[in-house]
Amino acid sequence: MEGNLNQKLLTEAKEKEDEDVKFKDKLWTETKKMWIVAGPAIFTRFSTFGVSVISLAFVGHIGPTELAAFSLCFTVLLRFGNGVLLGMASALETLCGQAYGAKQYHMLGIYLQRSWIVLFATALCLLPLYIFATPILIALGQDEEVAAVAGYIGRWFVFVVLSFIMSFTCQMFLQAQSKNMIIAYLAAFSIGIHIFLSWLLTVKLKYGLAGALLSTILAYWIPNIGQLLFVTCGGCKDTWKGFSMLAFKDLLPVAKLSLSSGAMLCLELWYNTILVLLTGNMQNAQIAIDALAICLNINGWEMMISLGFLAAASVRVSNELGRGSSKGAKFSIMTTTLTSLCIGSVLFVIFLFLRGRLAYIFTESEEVASAVADLSPLLACSILLNSVQPVLSGVAVGAGWQSIVAWVNIASYYLIGIPIGVVLGYVVDMGVKGVWIGMLLGTFVQTLILVIITWKTDWDNQVVLARSRVNKWFVPESRETNSNPENGA
Repeated sequence: MEGNLNQKLLTEAKEKEDEDVKFKDKLWTETKKMWIVAGPAIFTRFSTFGVSVISLAFVGHIGPTELAAFSLCFTVLLRFGNGVLLGMASALETLCGQAYGAKQYHMLGIYLQRSWIVLFATALCLLPLYIFATPILIALGQDEEVAAVAGYIGRWFVFVVLSFIMSFTCQMFLQAQSKNMIIAYLAAFSIGIHIFLSWLLTVKLKYGLAGALLSTILAYWIPNIGQLLFVTCGGCKDTWKGFSMLAFKDLLPVAKLSLSSGAMLCLELWYNTILVLLTGNMQNAQIAIDALAICLNINGWEMMISLGFLAAASVRVSNELGRGSSKGAKFSIMTTTLTSLCIGSVLFVIFLFLRGRLAYIFTESEEVASAVADLSPLLACSILLNSVQPVLSGVAVGAGWQSIVAWVNIASYYLIGIPIGVVLGYVVDMGVKGVWIGMLLGTFVQTLILVIITWKTDWDNQVVLARSRVNKWFVPESRETNSNPENGA
């Protein structure tokens, strides 16, 4: 009780400090802090998304079977592993962000190592999916020839899955400190190397599928090596104090938070996958899937912007809560949400008016273009919702609400969105449009619930909870470390 009172007194002192700053200066400072995280995060996600698009383009010139197998492996298997590991790594955003805000700098390195252990154990559990991809895909009813090639690709993808461990954790670690420009530089370098190597190995040297896959693996691993060298060789002097046996302490609570984070993100990623699967069972499925693929591709590119703001929201909220400023956390939520909403509104108008004309970038079919035009209002609405929903998910990650949001996702997506989509798509016979309307309703309900939760939250109490979490897992610096963390503040 006394501890809570002290925390609240500290919070009030911090708020009085913040009140002395003019609103205009406060807004400018917060906007700069937000873009320091969001800008590089958006660019990095565009680059990472671009790696898969480049790989797909070069594999497509090898043969239709290879293209189908690569698409299947990437869409079903790799996206599944990506979702699980990225979701679990996002627990590091909560821990590192709040510890950094509380100036417990040395704890960031310990949390990073704990996350490596948890994610490595998870990745080992996922590897059979890739090693035995052929029998798994055949059991799911896929063509045997495609499944055989997919099994070959799946074994190469083992190295990609292992790359996610280092990639996601180092990104979260650096983002918490607003040091993610290095991630953007490495991503740009990696995609340039990937284009050159893909051309060299598949077109010039004629190594075929093996050449394309080798280039893909290198594109995922090059940024990891750069990030690891930056972290361990002096780029993070205050937050990386070397490898420590303390990484093996308190693994269970870290694993629990990681599992909650993984469940929260996977439930969102699988939601879009179900949309594609439901569409595949309809009449004129080929046109419907082509139109939906174009819309989801555009939506996917736009989603990279939203995920950048998700990263910014989680970092800023966790930093402010760790610092002890509830008003700072609320102000960062408002600034990030409104900025993202403004960008989303502009894109909403653009895509609403472009309609079917967008389809001709991807196809020459009049039927597909007409189907895309029909879906364009729904695409525009999705983009508008995407400008708010990921930001609120980022707020949840920053505050450590992953388990709450996982339950919200189950209720809004799987108890509301999908059932309504099935009824509209199949019973009311609205086709893919009906399925998408149902999915949008689910996303809208989830967004509405997150807005209410964020609005009704007692942020002073969240500061107390954040400090409690930070202090609970705090480990004093080793006596061998003589540097003062305050020097890096």
